[in-house]
Amino acid sequence: MATVKLLADDELSAEARAVFDDIRKVRKSDFINNFWRALAHDPKTLRRTWESIKEVMAPGALDPKVKEMLYVAVSVAHGCSYCIHSHTAAARAKGMTDAEYQEMLAIIGMAAETNRLVTALGVPVDEAFLVDAPAGQRQES
Repeated sequence: MATVKLLADDELSAEARAVFDDIRKVRKSDFINNFWRALAHDPKTLRRTWESIKEVMAPGALDPKVKEMLYVAVSVAHGCSYCIHSHTAAARAKGMTDAEYQEMLAIIGMAAETNRLVTALGVPVDEAFLVDAPAGQRQES
C-alpha cells in the first residue's frame, strides 16, 4: 500500500506534467506507472530520477534486454517487489524468454548463496582477481 497518494494526471503540477509528457514521448505509451505517480509529489525528484533512468537505460554497450534483466537481479537482491515486477515485464517486452528468466533466477539464487558463504567465511580476494594483478596472473572466478 502506498505511503502517498498516487497522483492522477489532473492533479499534477506543471513541472510534473512536463515530466509525464516526456515519459510518454520516450516510451511511446500513454501509460504512466505508479512509481512515477508517487514521485510526482516532488517534481524535482521526479525529474532527476526520470533523467537518470533515461540516461542509464538508453541504448549503450549493453543490450536493452540485458539492462532490464540486470535491473531485475538487483531488485531481487534488494527485495523490491515493485521493481521486480515492472522490470520483469519490461525485460519480457524486450524479448526475454521464459528460459532466460529461469536461468537468470538460478544465477541470482546461486550468487546470493555464494555471497553469503564467502562473507561468512571471510574469504580474502585472490590477488589474481585484482585489477592491478600482474598481466599473466589475472583469473576469472
